[in-house]
Amino acid sequence: MGLAQYAIVPVENEWGVLHDGNVKSKYATKEAAFESAVAAASLALREGHEVHVSVPGREVDENALGI
Repeated sequence: MGLAQYAIVPVENEWGVLHDGNVKSKYATKEAAFESAVAAASLALREGHEVHVSVPGREVDENALGI
């Protein structure tokens, strides 16, 4: 099977999930984007793919939810 990669990325003032070169949805918080990525990763895992999920660390002026 292949490799499924999901990266949480900033998109303007929101967060998105980068997968296969595209960000299809935006989320208000980094946590919401993470939950969406993990749900998609779980499906890919069941299909036999290797899965990578990456999330950037918190910036100095950012709270725990990425706001």
